[in-house]
Amino acid sequence: MSSLSLRHLTSASVEEILADYVRMSLEQYEYNLDGDFRSYNMTVPRQIALEAELRRRDGDQRRALLALFDHPNMQVRLNAARAARPVAPVEARRKIEEIAASGHYPQSADAGSSLSAMDRGIYKPD
Repeated sequence: MSSLSLRHLTSASVEEILADYVRMSLEQYEYNLDGDFRSYNMTVPRQIALEAELRRRDGDQRRALLALFDHPNMQVRLNAARAARPVAPVEARRKIEEIAASGHYPQSADAGSSLSAMDRGIYKPD
């Protein structure tokens, strides 16, 4: 299945956006495994656009990302938890803590860095 066109995000359903979010997160996971940080970084604008579109939706639909908290892939769970922090801070923090404690590198290290940023006040929810 192909990715949504970023120009057409406004007409996509929340379910379509979530499916594209999962695809993008799975790409990031593979790039991490391969050590291909250039390709990983190229996925970030898409991630930002998908999260922004959910935020823009009536009632801030980033809450829909909570459905991904039990996804089998660690990168999907981590991305969803970090993006859901502003709308579900307790649940998101719990998921990030779980990932940090998992020892599943590199996501556990990334989650630990996120927790540190949250605790030091570097992360400011939007």
